[in-house]
Amino acid sequence: MEELENLKQELAGLSIVDKLWFLTKKYEGRIVFSTSFGWEDQVVTDIIFANKIPIKVFTLETGRLFPETYYVWNRTLEVYQQTIHAYYPQADLLQAMVNAKGPNSFYESVENRKECCHIRKIEPLKRALYGNEIWVTGIRAEQSPNREDMHDLEYDASNQLIKFHPIFEWTLEEVKQYIKDNNIVYNTLHDKGFPSIGCAPCTRAVQPGEDFRAGRWWWEDQSKKECGLHNTAEEIVASKE
Repeated sequence: MEELENLKQELAGLSIVDKLWFLTKKYEGRIVFSTSFGWEDQVVTDIIFANKIPIKVFTLETGRLFPETYYVWNRTLEVYQQTIHAYYPQADLLQAMVNAKGPNSFYESVENRKECCHIRKIEPLKRALYGNEIWVTGIRAEQSPNREDMHDLEYDASNQLIKFHPIFEWTLEEVKQYIKDNNIVYNTLHDKGFPSIGCAPCTRAVQPGEDFRAGRWWWEDQSKKECGLHNTAEEIVASKE
């Protein structure tokens, strides 16, 4: 994709803040950042809000988040006094699924779980991204083997936009150090063995020696652990949603 290659050259050598400012000016009003209030997303949120970069920040309110996640969400609003836009599932779709299958149908089959993910996350995400050209995320390369083949800039064919991962090359220690140095509020579940935090019924702590994403949809086969949030032309990888 020519636009993507040109963008890589234009951003080369710039700091993260300068890259975000460049993208904001080039794609004015058409750039968004998605947060699930995990470690990485709190770092990117701080970079955006602290530098007053005019990027719309949004989150997917699935209705099944941890209490700790809601606490971080609220504290982030209090600290920065900036808007975080919430996108909810469509009520009619959610009601139909729950009425037909109950509130925890996702435990019964991969198909049911993917249906729940689609209603609570994928469809709201489509609405959040609609009309935009740049999607900023908190994805890091070392989070899973799949992501080692990705780049900080990539084209998302499913959503037909360019994704930018500003802290893609950061290590977890760098993320944690940034949070400590800048006194950033973070989800305390991270201190209890939760490297990735999604919906409460679908996330557990990771045991020593387990894979980074072992705590997500732990009852399923490892090869089926995706929800489609980060659907690229080459692969589907789950996010820290």
